[in-house]
Parts: sequence; structure tokens; C-alpha cells
Amino acid sequence: MKFVVDAWSKGGGRAGVLQVGSCPALIETPALLLSTRKALPNFIPPDLLRSLPSPDSRLLQFSPLHFLEGPSANTISDIGGVRSLVSLHEFGFAAIPRDSTAILPEFDCTNKLGASFNTPSGRHLLKPAEYMRMLAAMKPDIWASLSDEVPSRATDKRNKLSVDRTVKWLDECIALSPPGTAGFGAIVGGWDALERQRCAQEVAKRNVSGYWIGGFGLEETSDQITSQLLRVVVENLPEEKPRLVSGLGLPEEVLRGVAQGIDLFDSAYIHQLTTGGFALTFPFEAAKRHSISDGMSDGTKINLRADVYRKDTSPIMKSCHCYTCMNHTKAYINHLLNVREMLAQTLLEIHNTYHYLGFFQFIRRVVKEGRFQEFHQEFIETRRGHSRVVPADDVCA
Repeated sequence: MKFVVDAWSKGGGRAGVLQVGSCPALIETPALLLSTRKALPNFIPPDLLRSLPSPDSRLLQFSPLHFLEGPSANTISDIGGVRSLVSLHEFGFAAIPRDSTAILPEFDCTNKLGASFNTPSGRHLLKPAEYMRMLAAMKPDIWASLSDEVPSRATDKRNKLSVDRTVKWLDECIALSPPGTAGFGAIVGGWDALERQRCAQEVAKRNVSGYWIGGFGLEETSDQITSQLLRVVVENLPEEKPRLVSGLGLPEEVLRGVAQGIDLFDSAYIHQLTTGGFALTFPFEAAKRHSISDGMSDGTKINLRADVYRKDTSPIMKSCHCYTCMNHTKAYINHLLNVREMLAQTLLEIHNTYHYLGFFQFIRRVVKEGRFQEFHQEFIETRRGHSRVVPADDVCA
């Protein structure tokens, strides 16, 4: 794996280029990792996945937890790894030990041997040695070490324990790491800034290719605390290695992460929007952010289940060039949602993914132009104005 930072912007934010393993495309950062279920997007078929912007869509996130049931590690290894299993040879894969679609990992706080996760067939204890055997079989380009994530309500003692365990498991993971892959050291510590700092300092001493910042997205927290914790972590990490964070998915959260120097984002935001029947509609330029005014928008998205779209023959966004907007109307998607046809989720996820990748493209542009701080402030202020008038039935995480 190779990573180079080539631009910094006033007020935070950096742009770089990431090259990973078997993926021939260079990934420009800040970048979005596309969430998957067993290494395939939730609703986008592989042929349409290739219609998304390239190389922006060429980095996929999957959770090894999804494979605790299904094909065994030996079977996946015999096939040639996850990439061969899903026949997406031109894509890069990042393995993160978190269920991105459900968001909430459920850990057994009393077990000292490994992380314990709830699965449809019951609770499963995953030790570092087993986790690394799974990764060796799956052959991802990037993997994050096993971690002990804790929610904000955790006690000081529990936060300290989470850091101790995570650092210990990192050492075990490094010792068993598969050759030819890039290991990202996990950084945890709950909402305790001192423990976050200690964890970042300890992980920075290890021979890792990058850093995975966990513990976000487990439950709601204030914007100020999120920024503070990210700042504490990033200040204790070397600048030449990439930083990946899970759980920050809202546009505002992404911008706060970029402001603190985060390079890669993994979240279930697009999945949540899609399953809720929402379509992203927000313009990137400040001058256009008042364009949606039909009463069913919060300035970021529209609810396509609403009756107002039943006879609307326009695309989701006239300026969008995604497969959905070029071929289908709001009325058609509204119909598909009302009759519970899965094609609705397919068309929505294509649009939402395409649109959010465009948002990241715009972020990289303003960083390179040195005006990220101005764009960040304008976006947040506009969003606050919309949030004061959002309809009660149009709320999505």
C-alpha cells in the first residue's frame, strides 16, 4: 500500500492519493468506502456497480463478521479470497471488524480472550488468532485490527480496559498478519480524551500501515465532543499514514472528520437512507442550497415515499447523471416503494451512492483549492437553517 498527502487546506483538511494491493485505480482521499454485505453492495448488482464514478467507487468495505455464517474460511481461501468469491477483481477491499449495515456491534465486556459478537445463530467469541486466520483466507487489501469498542456511557475503568485490550490484540494481530496486506491499528477509548490519546500513542509505536478510529456511530454524541476526540487522536498520529474512521456518515460529520485530518470514511449512512426510502438531493455549491422547497426536504434529502411524488415525472435530480436519474422518475420509484419492490432500493442506492461520491469529489476539490474552511462553515450554517423547519415525518439518522 502507498499513500501520499499532496494538499493541505487552511482550517483543516488534507487531500492525498492511496494505492492499495490489487486495485489498479488510484484512490483520491478524502474517500468513501462503499459498505457491503458479504463483500457485495446491499442492493447494487455488480454490473451497475461498475457504472459508478471510477476510481471513486473502487474501494469496498466488508465485515469479516458477516462470514461467521456461510462459506468457511477454507472454502473462501480455496476460491482465492473475497475478491474472487464475488468476482470484483478490479476493486480494493478493506476488512473492518464491525457490522456496517447494523452499525451497532455488541461486545461482551467481561470476556478477556477476544471480542464477542451477536450473530443470527447466537453469540460468537472471536479471538485475534481466529480473526487473523479469517483475514488470511479472505485476502483483503486493508484490514483493521480487532478492537474493544465501547459506548459513551462507559466508565473510566471500562475505557482504560478497552484500550489495554485493543493494544494487546493489535500486537497479536501484527504477529499473525497475512503477507501482502496493509494492517490498520485500531484506536478506541470511548469518550475519554486521555484514553483516546493513550491509545493513539501506543498504536503509533507499532508497525502498521494506517489507523482505524473506532467507537463512533455507537450512539449519538455532540458535534463538539466528536471533533475534540478526533483532534486528540490525530494529533498523536504521524502525518504520512492514512486514517480511517467508522460511524461518521452524515454530511456534517464527514466534514468535521475531514477538518480533523481523516482520509477514509466507512459508515452505513447510504444504507440507512436507501432502506428508509430517502434520496440525497443537496447541492454542493452554497449558492444552490435553497433549491429544494417542496416541503418534503430537510435540505439534504427527500422522502420518496411521500404522496407528493406519486405523479412527479421528473428525475430525483435533473443535474444528476447517475443511472437512476437518467432512466427513471420520482413517480416510478414512489410506486416501487409503495408496492415493496426491491428495485426501489436498487435505484435509490445507485443514486445515493453516486451523489455521495460526488460530495467527496467536491470536498477534495475545495481542499486542493485551499477553501475547505469556507465551504465547511457555509455548509453547516445552511444545514442548520434547514433543520429548524424539517417536517416531523422526514427524519432519518
